[in-house]
Amino acid sequence: MTRPDYIVSDVHLGAVPPETERRFVAFLEHVGGEAAQLLIAGDLFDFWFEYGTVIPGKHFRVLGAIAALVDGGIPVTFAGGNHDAWGGRFLREEVGVAFHNGPFRMTLGGRPALIAHGDGLGRGDLKYRILKAVLRSRVTVAGFRAIHPEIGLRIARAVSTTEAKAENDLGVRGRAKFLEDWAGERLAEDASLAFVVCGHAHLPEVREVSPGRYYMNAGDWITHDSYIIVPRDDAPVLRKWDQAARP
Repeated sequence: MTRPDYIVSDVHLGAVPPETERRFVAFLEHVGGEAAQLLIAGDLFDFWFEYGTVIPGKHFRVLGAIAALVDGGIPVTFAGGNHDAWGGRFLREEVGVAFHNGPFRMTLGGRPALIAHGDGLGRGDLKYRILKAVLRSRVTVAGFRAIHPEIGLRIARAVSTTEAKAENDLGVRGRAKFLEDWAGERLAEDASLAFVVCGHAHLPEVREVSPGRYYMNAGDWITHDSYIIVPRDDAPVLRKWDQAARP
């Protein structure tokens, strides 16, 4: 039997309790026995920045579990989100993921898919689009890299608004609507696409936009512990991780 592909997004390690990280490691171990490939659609970390050969000193269990998937022959693709867009050599060469910063195409369930984390896309997030251009500029990245890593991490923790955004239901639904509309436009303009996959909204959804063509968002691991399974040549399925129900 052909294994399905798995999608997960917005775990926000560093802004969630340690128990969430343990559950996520168990999920990755499950993926190792069931999946053909894994797509992480952004914001795996609440903050990730590579200072040359120096990386943040936490979440090594998750990084090790992802490396074990790759070593076991399961490709892992990582779409950088607004919290971890600054991935680089370490993730690619040491962990072994295919890391992308910006929208890209890949195959899911044997069908063409467009992948984007979702920050700054659609008709919303105007202020963020301006901020995004500044934060990801070469000058800003070089300046941040010149700061001592401990100071940089403290700054990142101080400005993180993950918990506040997760509790803002109106804002969450607004982001979700912008991304749904953006995905629908991409599907309408490109008949070859079977899927458009986003993260960022934190609301899990699998919506059939037209027969056999879907917008998918795997939700988050702040409140939903959700993920998506994409069987080969069959409809995608949204699921919630329930470790207690696993053998």
